[in-house]
Amino acid sequence: MFKPGDVVTVDFPGVTGIKRRPAVVVSTDTYHRTRPDVILGLLTSQLAAATGPTDYVLQDWQAAGLHSPSAFRAFLATLSATSLNAVGHLSDRDWQRVQACLRLALAAA
Repeated sequence: MFKPGDVVTVDFPGVTGIKRRPAVVVSTDTYHRTRPDVILGLLTSQLAAATGPTDYVLQDWQAAGLHSPSAFRAFLATLSATSLNAVGHLSDRDWQRVQACLRLALAAA
C-alpha cells in the first residue's frame, strides 16, 4: 500500500498527452482503505516553471529516489494504484512544504 509522501512513477495525464513521470502520493491512509485509486501530485524537472505559490522545489530530491532536481506542482490526478511504481519517499521537510502547497491550492478546512 502506498503512503502519503511516497514518490512513484506513473503514466500521468497532462495537457499535451500522457507522459511517464514522477509523482508524489498525496492521498491518506484513510482514503486508501476504501478506494482502489491514489491521488497524486505532479513532480517536474522544469524548475524554471515552478514559480507559483503552490509550487515547491524539492530540497532532498536525491534522497527521494529522483534522478534530477525536481519540483512539486499542485497539478493533481487520481489513478489506479496498480499503475504506480514506487521510487522513494519525500523527506520530512519536503513533505511538509508539499502539504503547505496543497493547503494553498485546495478549498479545505
